[in-house]
Amino acid sequence: MAVFSARAGFVASDGGPAAHFGNPLGEQRLLAGGSAVVELGLGVVTVTGPDRLSWLNSITSQLLLGLAPGVSTETLVLDQSGRVEHAARVVDDGATTWLLTEAADAEPLAAWLSSMRFMLRVEVADVSASFVTVGSFAGSAPVDGTVVEWVDPWSTVTPGGWGYADQEAHPGSEWTLRIAVLESTAAVALAATDRPAAGLLAVEALRIAAWRPSLADVDERTIPHELDWLRSAVHLSKGCYRGQETVAKVHNLGHPPRRVVMLHLDGSDAVLPAPGTTVTLDGKDVGRLTASAVHHELGPVGLAVVKRSLDPAAVLTLTVDDVVVTAAQETIVPPGAGATADVPRLPRLGAVRRS
Repeated sequence: MAVFSARAGFVASDGGPAAHFGNPLGEQRLLAGGSAVVELGLGVVTVTGPDRLSWLNSITSQLLLGLAPGVSTETLVLDQSGRVEHAARVVDDGATTWLLTEAADAEPLAAWLSSMRFMLRVEVADVSASFVTVGSFAGSAPVDGTVVEWVDPWSTVTPGGWGYADQEAHPGSEWTLRIAVLESTAAVALAATDRPAAGLLAVEALRIAAWRPSLADVDERTIPHELDWLRSAVHLSKGCYRGQETVAKVHNLGHPPRRVVMLHLDGSDAVLPAPGTTVTLDGKDVGRLTASAVHHELGPVGLAVVKRSLDPAAVLTLTVDDVVVTAAQETIVPPGAGATADVPRLPRLGAVRRS
């Protein structure tokens, strides 16, 4: 559904909502300043029943037991090896737990949850077709007709979480996204007002600048540590869940094999590499671009998942057709992330002093 399709300059994204309305940079400024709203096109899955929070707590990465009505959080579904399979923004209204995810993931997430019900008193439904998700930032007026609102916890390290990035310089402190879930009639009424609207290109650029991970950055190998997702979506001291052993082992004793960086892309040739583009150093593949956009202040930027051992000061290259785009790195997850446990170092084999 594209509720703002009648607005002047509307250009649809692949998923339906507006990609932009003719001025992506201007729309970013309005959105970041709290003047505009953006239709996000997210999938919506609901879980009802008296066992809903304890059940979700037992099968996902976040501590959801005792989640108070109206409090927002985020959780991940991991496989047995700790790799990310699903991600959901979570808010409970006292009777229903609302899970907001990417549109393409709503049906698979609902199907997986349904397969895990067993004899518990829970009901799962994919209600994406009945609701519209609208985002806004701090300073924006409330959205009339909001059924439930999710407030992104990314601005700080959540209780039980862990931030690998430099907290003093973290741009996430300015990421104040709020997502209103609306019934279709309320969304149509919103579109009929004169409230400014932004497109998905605007919110994507702001997301990249805030180092905010999403399922768009995930591939078949991704573990949460690589994207600094322990910051908002993982509780390190809750009970067991699928993939928990890997989460604990990598965090306490090891290092994530890859890490996310922000790339400042050279825009001299007016070429913006697309997500999925290979990142190289001296002709060798060192990673993959997961997101890219043109930011209204920073210019062309992107997120990339690269080898842990990559020199943070190295200038990288990405090739689009025959155009080579250079990129400077900004460290998000440092090469030494992980290994937080205070484990005594043992002497190297053969390093024992002989008398």
